[in-house]
Amino acid sequence: MFVRTQRDNFESKVVTPGQVITADTQYMRGHGTYLNEEESSHISSVAGVVERVNKLITVRPLHTRYTGNIGDLVIGRITEVTNKRWKVDINSRQDAVLLLSAINLPGGVQRRKTEADELQMRKFFAEGDLLAAEFQGSFNDGSTSLHTRNLKYGKLRNGSLIVVPPALVQRCKTHFHTLSCGVDVTLGLNGYIWVSKHSSKNLDELDPEAIYSNDNEPVDRSTRETIARVCNCINALSRHFMCITDTIIAYAYEASLKYPVKDLLKLEAMEFVTTEVRHKLSVVRSIY
Repeated sequence: MFVRTQRDNFESKVVTPGQVITADTQYMRGHGTYLNEEESSHISSVAGVVERVNKLITVRPLHTRYTGNIGDLVIGRITEVTNKRWKVDINSRQDAVLLLSAINLPGGVQRRKTEADELQMRKFFAEGDLLAAEFQGSFNDGSTSLHTRNLKYGKLRNGSLIVVPPALVQRCKTHFHTLSCGVDVTLGLNGYIWVSKHSSKNLDELDPEAIYSNDNEPVDRSTRETIARVCNCINALSRHFMCITDTIIAYAYEASLKYPVKDLLKLEAMEFVTTEVRHKLSVVRSIY
């Protein structure tokens, strides 16, 4: 779906079953691909996004549940509060587990959690709360473990959630971004994306008592419209199976300014925005 380049004519694009990924025999065949021995080419066996690690080519299916890797940033919703743990929906086959021992207490106190802490678990996270967390590992039964021991993780407020196929969210050095339009975007590798009002406070300036607050800050009309526009841009990229990064979202936002926010849900506007993004990407790649 992306414009091909001479440097790499198959990486970071969406392919369909039976489509040739590359005819270069130096690459090894990975999951989601097979080798056509007659033509000596690698062919996709599923619809998904092509990924390359050194000389290994794989295809991540578009329509699949999230399968985590240690260190992934995920966004989840609390579904249940139980014995010393929360169950979290992270778009996986099973709910993930966030242990009481895997969170920061208000005030940043590092100590053993007591029965008093267990009794007030809903003061930290309650059913329906959204949070950003880090994928920590897997249990023997296939469920996963999360943690929020860093101040950059925790409860999400002042924004909107949008859901896309996990395969479209690209891995990068950081998944916390501030766009030039003045809103923050958190890209969860599980396909959950949070678009929110920009927070100008540094992590060191955060009020420890306010980390688990349920009160949203005042959001003016202009910021609300910007958040809605960014969400509609992400939805357009997802509908056209384009990979999602902060740069691509910024290109889509610039192209969307031609239309009112509500019109971005129309097919004509979506096609215009994605076409402009592809053109912008082709220009940038031709330069480099």
